[in-house]
Amino acid sequence: MELQPIIKWAGGKRWLVRKASELFPAEYNNYIEPFLGGAAVFFHMQPKIALLSDVNAELINVYSAVKCDWQAVVDELKVHQMRHGKEYYYKVRALEPENSIAGAARTLYLNRTCWNGLYRVNLNGQFNVPIGTKSNVLMDIENFPYVADLLQNATLQVADFEDSIDAAKEGDFVFIDPPYTVKHNFNGFIKYNEDLFRWEDQVRLKCAVERAVSRGAKVLVLNANHESIANLYDDFEQIVLSRSNVLAGKSEFRGVYQELAVRCWN
Repeated sequence: MELQPIIKWAGGKRWLVRKASELFPAEYNNYIEPFLGGAAVFFHMQPKIALLSDVNAELINVYSAVKCDWQAVVDELKVHQMRHGKEYYYKVRALEPENSIAGAARTLYLNRTCWNGLYRVNLNGQFNVPIGTKSNVLMDIENFPYVADLLQNATLQVADFEDSIDAAKEGDFVFIDPPYTVKHNFNGFIKYNEDLFRWEDQVRLKCAVERAVSRGAKVLVLNANHESIANLYDDFEQIVLSRSNVLAGKSEFRGVYQELAVRCWN
């Protein structure tokens, strides 16, 4: 069954699985994704065994809660759908969830009704995106039992990317989609990430990729199509891809942009 992401995430890769699925290996052992986000590639690949991680604990809690009790999450979402409105949105945004189920439903509710599905927090770590125009909280509800079933085969963890990549063994497939820290083609998306992922992290990531490849893992990296990134991965195969960006709030940041795919296996 074809599965769609249950959460919208900036920089998501739905376009990649639609346009360039031939980049993925036909055969592999374990699947590893250290920058999980909306997990579009994971849902496309539907691996038998997976290690999924992200530094965003709130995001990982969504998947963990759906894996544990998807029906309870959906029940909470139905309440949010019934009560949704401007006053209710800001009330929920300000609340601290009582448990993991409530937290997952809160994250999904805010994600589906906030401006452009953007995840952004202030300096205190509080979600601060204003309400958007969409009001459908229960979209893709039929996906939840299948998503939960697929997640039974996955280990979910809040972790630095090095920890997950260093777990890759011979024959494993590692899909890497880090925040883009280089402004390419004036992409406005970068301003949401430059404080979270610096150039030093890009270099640290490249070193982790090299270690994984030396152990026999297959690694695919998606990154900014920028000279500095191309030079960083100049010893691996590089493919330039085009995508559309409709997330940016300003019209000058919308259009067709290029990304760099780096294939690291024989």
